[in-house]
Amino acid sequence: MLTHNQDPPPYQPQESNGHVNNGYIGDASFRAAAAAQKESQANQNTADDLWAVSEMAVDDGVKWSDMTPGQKVKRVLLNTSKVVMALGFLYFFICSLDFLSSAFRLIAGKTTGDVLNNEYVKNPIVGLMIGILVTVLVQSSSTSTSIIVSMVSAEILGVHTAVPMIMGSNIGTSVTNTIVSLTQVGDRNEFRRAFAGATVHDMFNWLSVITLLIIEVSTGLLEKLTSAMVADLAWVKGGGKIKMLKVITDPFTKFVIQLDKQVLTDWSTGQGSKVNETSLIKKYCKKECMELSTTATSIITTETAKCTKVGVPNSCHFLFYQTSLTDSQVGIILLIGSLVILCSALIAIVKILNSMMKGKMAVVIKKTINANIPYVPWLTGYIAILVGAVMTFVVQSSSIFTSTLTPLIGIGVITVERSYPLTLGSNIGTTTTALLASMAGEGEGLVYAIQIALVHLFFNIFGILLFYPIPFMRFPIGLAKKLGNTTAKYRWFAILYLIIMFFLLPGFVFLLSMGGTLALCILGIPIVLLLIFVVIINVLQSKKPSILPRFLHTWDWLPKPLHSLQPYDACCLSLPCCKSCRDAEQDNNELQKVEVTKDGVENQAYEGSDTKF
Repeated sequence: MLTHNQDPPPYQPQESNGHVNNGYIGDASFRAAAAAQKESQANQNTADDLWAVSEMAVDDGVKWSDMTPGQKVKRVLLNTSKVVMALGFLYFFICSLDFLSSAFRLIAGKTTGDVLNNEYVKNPIVGLMIGILVTVLVQSSSTSTSIIVSMVSAEILGVHTAVPMIMGSNIGTSVTNTIVSLTQVGDRNEFRRAFAGATVHDMFNWLSVITLLIIEVSTGLLEKLTSAMVADLAWVKGGGKIKMLKVITDPFTKFVIQLDKQVLTDWSTGQGSKVNETSLIKKYCKKECMELSTTATSIITTETAKCTKVGVPNSCHFLFYQTSLTDSQVGIILLIGSLVILCSALIAIVKILNSMMKGKMAVVIKKTINANIPYVPWLTGYIAILVGAVMTFVVQSSSIFTSTLTPLIGIGVITVERSYPLTLGSNIGTTTTALLASMAGEGEGLVYAIQIALVHLFFNIFGILLFYPIPFMRFPIGLAKKLGNTTAKYRWFAILYLIIMFFLLPGFVFLLSMGGTLALCILGIPIVLLLIFVVIINVLQSKKPSILPRFLHTWDWLPKPLHSLQPYDACCLSLPCCKSCRDAEQDNNELQKVEVTKDGVENQAYEGSDTKF
């Protein structure tokens, strides 16, 4: 049947039998539609390829069977040296994370304690932001949760008040691997994958916090559940401390700097024998057992009687011991040094891994890491969660584990989808530190400490149950990929994201809290409602635009700076220090931003690839 004004399909010109040409696709409009569909499909395939595991370079060298004994020895020595070098640089990379943590603690100083002792901490939103800020300041969720557990154990903080702070510590810990991803900014596609792999941790933590904090404020779920669990734990008398990876890294890190963690805890709690100390740098590394004589005022050394441990002067031997520098100055030096070591080690690791990822064995390794278990593919992710939890328990730091994953995601060894359950597992593994710290207390506070440590554990478990078992609910992966695509195009956006999400936003809410709950509500509620409105409209624009008014089908009716990053990108690239960011690839793609109108005139204002909010 032919519709009105539609040209009939032509007959085959080379045949005279009158057969219809079934390959004819219609008039110009149909051909244009088909071409657009084909181009869209091609673009989709290209986008998918950007996230796929990168193809392995095939080693075209001499086969092992065809080598002479000398060539075999040479290859074995070369590959062995590469493995040793990779492990060596990994060691320095892990040590640099320890230095980074120490640097932030020294720079922050007593600020950590001041933040935790804020009188407005009882507000759950303020408590959440304080948890983020403290974890960013000390660069370790294990340290921040241990401090919070100590404050609960000392009954300075109640469990109800500490729950949002524990949630915030989960968000703050992901700042480290986000910083690590910036080292791969030189390659656009590597940076796309690395930043997405780093921020998938952020997205999971933010979504879990937003959901579970609302539930906790409304029902008290975590507090009531853990309270019931610790009701019969009065028999617990105390616990200890486990060192695993620290045994290997401590000889190097302690040669450079040693901090007195008890000082940090006493500053935070506002009480203790070291609350009046002015420096975090350790003064005494050895202690002697001393006793005050009952008949004289002199100090007498004893080996048998009960005594008080007293620090031995000049017993420490590390680089920054008894220097004339302040804590802040030492912290700045450590910060610069740690970043240099971190970047150098990470670049070297990436280069070595790229050189090793050749040949059939590398293909097998890569496919194995990202493969699913036969017959029960759904079980693969849960095994990855278990692996992530065990590995994090071994290294005693989720930051170290996720930061080690980030460059592997960037070079394409691990997909973002596979890194997601590994990251979730690391969130479970890091709770062991708080559990161990909670058992170091005594008295009634010990039960409360164990309770808040269990809150940390169940918060992560419930987050996993919300955003992993059902594939549709794995929103963090999609959100992280969107961020990866944005930062691949506008690489300066990664720095902006880092500053806003981990510093400006928590700091703004914290400062706003100084004005009281009323000020927080007056400014905070309209901003939250606006963000919810924008998210809903964006979803409807992509899924169901027909139910929206015509002017809301796009954001083009707003001034361009309010819905596009392109104007800001132009400003950044116009700066002398940023002109080098405009690489050859971007310049060559400028022609793709030109739309040809029907009359053949180029529309210079066209920017079809522009990123919209």
